[in-house]
Amino acid sequence: MKILVVLKRVADPDNANKIKISEKGVDTSGLEWKLNPFDEYALETALRLTEDGKAPKVRLGEVVAVTLGPKEAETQLRSALATGADRAVRIDATDDALDGRVVAQALAKVVADEAPDLVLMGKQAVDGDSNQVGQRLAEHLDWPMATFAATVVEEEGGLLVGREVDGGVLSLRLKLPALITVDLRVVSPTSVYSLKTERAHKYNDGVRFAPLPAIMKAKKKPLEVKSLGEVVSDTTLTSKYVRFAAPPERGAGVKVKDVAELVDKLANEAKVI
Repeated sequence: MKILVVLKRVADPDNANKIKISEKGVDTSGLEWKLNPFDEYALETALRLTEDGKAPKVRLGEVVAVTLGPKEAETQLRSALATGADRAVRIDATDDALDGRVVAQALAKVVADEAPDLVLMGKQAVDGDSNQVGQRLAEHLDWPMATFAATVVEEEGGLLVGREVDGGVLSLRLKLPALITVDLRVVSPTSVYSLKTERAHKYNDGVRFAPLPAIMKAKKKPLEVKSLGEVVSDTTLTSKYVRFAAPPERGAGVKVKDVAELVDKLANEAKVI
């Protein structure tokens, strides 16, 4: 199986308290860049689908990592290569030159060139949280799609996907080629299986980390660079941010003397009952 994994670098969400917001924009200067966490889960899913869980160093398919970003984003691509991806593609672009439409069209061209059996990506990026590129791309490709995947199991001729929905998990069978966006639970020990991995096998919880020898080898793995103009004919942005504002500070609480006063305030001031 050949899998294309879409990755994005984002400002470290664990240090979100250091972000500064003005009407001109969000200032993330000084924050460390890292892979979007949901995209890391997509990469782990791709690796599990292209291996025997008992021999994870042997890739039984091909995993191609792709990102849209500046030269500095190659650091994250090399990290993906060290983790187990075979090749990488970077489309040279800055964040201010991209929106969901442009990204989806660019990825559609990459998919046409690479002809993968499966496209995997995170359900959303933690910086914009727009959750639209996967759906847009599936529409461009006219491929079946499953969003918010919690489990992915390879079957003869396709995949059995468990989608997280309100109240539980919805199971879907997808014929390849297909597109899947993944959620947090997909990196649980028993969430993803290839045909080669025995169902009794349990992975470590979470994503894998690259050992030092793999990090060194990743420096020699192929990394192709394309310009945005090569993959998108019209780079006009169709969506933009009008202004930015921090959420209002939370007001102080109010003490009440008894239950009767509490009920009165809930009914007449808060209007919740």
